[in-house]
Amino acid sequence: MSNHTEFIKIAVALSKEGSDNNKGGPFGCVVVKDGKIIGKGFNEVTSSNDPTAHAEVVAIREACKNLNSFQLTGCELYTSCEPCPMCLGAIYWARPDKVYFANTRNDAATAGFDDAFIYDEINVLPADRKIKMIHVPDEKAMDVFKNWISKADKRSY
Repeated sequence: MSNHTEFIKIAVALSKEGSDNNKGGPFGCVVVKDGKIIGKGFNEVTSSNDPTAHAEVVAIREACKNLNSFQLTGCELYTSCEPCPMCLGAIYWARPDKVYFANTRNDAATAGFDDAFIYDEINVLPADRKIKMIHVPDEKAMDVFKNWISKADKRSY
């Protein structure tokens, strides 16, 4: 059995643990670097009243804390299910080398976790989205960006 299979099994066990203990939905994740787990998590949305506490986000936060870094370069992420759009965004910001997943987003939809509407909303103009997004231009907000561009001691990401 490959390490990939073992790490997926751990992610799936975490999904069961969180779900069985009413922490949140049936999702689990581990972050691995050099063959060792450096971050793990299960969905904690309902127990923490935090809609961002998805398994991948929880695991990414722990891994980044353990690495003392905001990036997961050289790491692999193993998750019990194909990441939702929010988690996909977090994964791209964290920049792991690879992501392995067990269930698909279609499997998740069958279990009542259908995020297809979010994927659809990404391509809709902000003013036309189901949750209205209203552009309120502000000169001082733009000044902050201009200052960032010229900031000599910024830590880019």
